[in-house]
Amino acid sequence: MSRWIPPGLWALLLMCVVLVCFAAHGYAAQEGHDGQFAPEFHEPSDSGYEIPGLSFRLFVDRGTKETVCGSLDETEGNAALRTVIDTFSYLNQHRHTYPRFDEAVSKGMLDRVILQPSVRNHEGKSFPFLVVRTMDPGRVRLLISASLMKEGGYLEVVERFAPVLAREFQWVVSKAETGQKSKAVLIERDLRHAPIRSDKEIRALSGEERVQLLQQLFETYLRTVDDQRSLEGQSYYEVGSTNLVAPSQPDSAIKFYDIRVREALQKIVREPSFLDPIPLAVTNLLNGNIWNVAFVKIEQRDWATRTRVQPVDKAVMVGEPGRLIQPAVILINFDRTAAPDDPFYTDTKHLPMGALSTHQLALVIAKEIQQNIVEKSRTGHVAQDALTAPR
Repeated sequence: MSRWIPPGLWALLLMCVVLVCFAAHGYAAQEGHDGQFAPEFHEPSDSGYEIPGLSFRLFVDRGTKETVCGSLDETEGNAALRTVIDTFSYLNQHRHTYPRFDEAVSKGMLDRVILQPSVRNHEGKSFPFLVVRTMDPGRVRLLISASLMKEGGYLEVVERFAPVLAREFQWVVSKAETGQKSKAVLIERDLRHAPIRSDKEIRALSGEERVQLLQQLFETYLRTVDDQRSLEGQSYYEVGSTNLVAPSQPDSAIKFYDIRVREALQKIVREPSFLDPIPLAVTNLLNGNIWNVAFVKIEQRDWATRTRVQPVDKAVMVGEPGRLIQPAVILINFDRTAAPDDPFYTDTKHLPMGALSTHQLALVIAKEIQQNIVEKSRTGHVAQDALTAPR
């Protein structure tokens, strides 16, 4: 439990939480999970709150007073502050259950935790958490949105908030262990001649016609190898097994999974069993909304799949006469297994993503697209540091 704090001090602090928000320049340089520094971040002016048993402290960011965007009254703000302290105490008492949290604490990766009325990235998108690097290598800061804690129903509910907060520590570990950016391999595309179609046109095509259209997109637009070549020199799985096969060439795994993804995508666009129950997978593969589906190896991430959408300033003009698109990347983390809340959990039979059959892989890709392509496009889960390379 947190230490006792006089009621008058609680009231003073929580008035700051309610009344304080960020002006645009206050978070303009602060990125989401893209690993950028936050040079314009407002330093909390107090000495912070001790979290029993932990070396880092919790601060309340006073930001600027130019904008009021908080939606918490004094009681709710009080509850948010107390919930964060108590949740960290809970995680510390159950560190064996939360390995990423344990790793971050053991290695001293977290510089401080900062509770803010709201948390926004450089595009103004609101997030429940953000992790930002500091100028001190290997150290990061975790920002927590009090307003989204309230919206999620986490105030005063420590055991519900604990797993949500713990999941964010995969980002804490990743940001602390990786450099700013990795060197990407340039992937050329013939955007002008990409034969994208409308959803209505796609639905009117036969299965074989959709496969032909997909082949044309492979030649001009749609890629099936990640631009970081993260599988370079890696082993690959036998299909249906956890056995790994040593590569005969540095790019053996890259070529193996390139073929596997293409086979799965052809299955998705050809077979009627995908068009009717999972229509967004078929249409978004052929209408230009997706320009990369690839296996990756990202040890710093716990997820099996991710959909990442390019930010607005990286939108591209595709086809004739031209359509402006924020294309998405579908990533499949080849060493990871599906989590119980993944839509394809029962389809994978607890196998690593890299060991799935063509049919299983097609289901994983299709269900990932169906569930996330629209949501991610709307909520700003942009293609930020999907593949940051270790220093």
